[in-house]
Amino acid sequence: MNMELTWPEPEDDRGAQIHSGRNISGFEKWASIAVGSGLAVYGLSRLKSNGWLWAGMGGLLLRRGVSAHCDIYEALGVNTAGTTDARATLGGGRGVNVLEGVTINRDIYELYRFWRNLENLPRFMRHLVSVERLTDTISRWRARGPGGMTVDWEAEIYNEVPGKLIAWRSLDGSTVVSAGSVNFDSASPEPGTRVTVHLQYSPPGGKLGARVAKLFGRDAGTEIRQDLRRFKRLLEASAVDTESGQSSR
Repeated sequence: MNMELTWPEPEDDRGAQIHSGRNISGFEKWASIAVGSGLAVYGLSRLKSNGWLWAGMGGLLLRRGVSAHCDIYEALGVNTAGTTDARATLGGGRGVNVLEGVTINRDIYELYRFWRNLENLPRFMRHLVSVERLTDTISRWRARGPGGMTVDWEAEIYNEVPGKLIAWRSLDGSTVVSAGSVNFDSASPEPGTRVTVHLQYSPPGGKLGARVAKLFGRDAGTEIRQDLRRFKRLLEASAVDTESGQSSR
């Protein structure tokens, strides 16, 4: 059972704000400046080859960050400056979608319990610094962002089927706008469990920033694929107590 992370189009007055100038969030603004600066420096140091291309991309991201305005957002009628609501920002198929999966030779409920203890996630997700449980469904996440930044946000589990599905999304006002789900299904006729992650997010620098990151091998799809491989190694290599996340050896 794979969950589609789409929502109805929000009914609000954001369209009236599109031409007012700023149409990207504060996090996107500073992330665009950080990523753009890095690309510009990289490109200028390699002008004899194809450095002009990277410098040009960096210049576009710098312009986006300094002006806090995205021409692509304007063309699509998107404005994230006034909202960090995941349903509004990602609704209608906006943002970037990633779908990755792995088969792990462990019981479905063992894997579900390990993942449901969200504080275990930094053990195999390299971009995460920590996940702190605030309530049974709300948690605070800290991750390594672009340019050495550390980014914090809060997320909620809004849909859950024990042993089958965990779905989450960032809370209103969060600096990171994302939503995701992880499904646990029998890998039959093969042994073990198929773990499938679906992530939808609004990337720093917009979709241009996502394409640039992909060229450097740092896009969300690559990261999640590697995270799932580490998850597989961690759970298959040793006897892990899935309740506490600690090795029993």
